[in-house]
Amino acid sequence: MINTGIGKRTAVDLAKRGARVIMACRSRERGERAMEDESGSNNVAFMPLDLASLKSVRNFAESYIKSEQRLDILINNAGLYMEGRTEDGFGLMFGVNHLGHFLLTNLLLQRLKESAPSRVVNVSSVAHNFGHIDFDCLHQHKALGTGNSFRQLMQIYSDSKLCNVLFTHELHKRLQGTGVTCYSLHPGAINSEFDRNMNRVLVLFMKPITSFFFKSPEQGCQTSLHCTLQEALEPLSGRYFSNCTARNVFAKARDDATAKKLWELSESMSGLV
Repeated sequence: MINTGIGKRTAVDLAKRGARVIMACRSRERGERAMEDESGSNNVAFMPLDLASLKSVRNFAESYIKSEQRLDILINNAGLYMEGRTEDGFGLMFGVNHLGHFLLTNLLLQRLKESAPSRVVNVSSVAHNFGHIDFDCLHQHKALGTGNSFRQLMQIYSDSKLCNVLFTHELHKRLQGTGVTCYSLHPGAINSEFDRNMNRVLVLFMKPITSFFFKSPEQGCQTSLHCTLQEALEPLSGRYFSNCTARNVFAKARDDATAKKLWELSESMSGLV
């Protein structure tokens, strides 16, 4: 989870329902402040996690396994639109939006299986419809794309969101018979802090539009909560949700060969194999 936007609202809602919530984010101060006066729960803890650092992901997983006996729900919520490189030299949107979540999920899979029935919820975006996976670029540049124009960055962001859906598709196949299910989702266009990494002029231009058409974080977290809490959702494992409803996706988002290839490359890049 993160400390702003739909991640924060999802965490607050779960805490109010009595769940033990682990806030995993980079800043202890922001993470704790996000929950301080809103959840009314004393069963919320902060653990440092920087998805732009594979070392940080491994440290988090190790600490979690040592301190927590159960993991019923893993919500991979973090996502950014921003150019740059991770600590390990990966394109920032590939590293944070996909690879960090991929490694984290795999490192926590055993605890999820021990806690079954349990769920993995991957927050994607409708932008995945415009994505594609350029494996040549990944091999050559350790990134989904190059360039820093608005169009190029939006393409890379869309590519990273396609990674989320393909990851969920392949994860479902590998979890058969374990009692762990998984779901990807589009939360809706959210009027939150997501635009903090965007060009300021573009943000000011879009503000009247986003204020009118976009969902609030409270509205935007509803599909995440649906995939987390809805009973009898297990037969829909591996599916993509929008507005709390399972949706069909384009063939490229459920392509077995591409999903398997992305998984195997992600295993290698993250050091799992």
